[in-house]
Amino acid sequence: MAIAHIKTGIAFGNLPKSGKSKVYPLRIEHGFEIHRAWIREQSNQFAWLIGYQGSESWEAEERAYYGSTERSGMKPNPARLIARSEEYSVEDIL
Repeated sequence: MAIAHIKTGIAFGNLPKSGKSKVYPLRIEHGFEIHRAWIREQSNQFAWLIGYQGSESWEAEERAYYGSTERSGMKPNPARLIARSEEYSVEDIL
């Protein structure tokens, strides 16, 4: 079953652009699909539309992603650069 989540937030500094070089490739390696990603540079706001179609649940795959050596070894840790974030599960209606 296809699952999609929207992640939004506000970063301290330049996280949205660093996400492209570090977070994006690792998400792809873990079976996620980044359908779209947007930033609003003036306010460091970001939004990602992330999909997943694997056999595991979204929660299980998120745990595997965040628990991976590659993700936990990122310097600086991207999570520490996020001032606020929200995540929503969404369903396709078309």
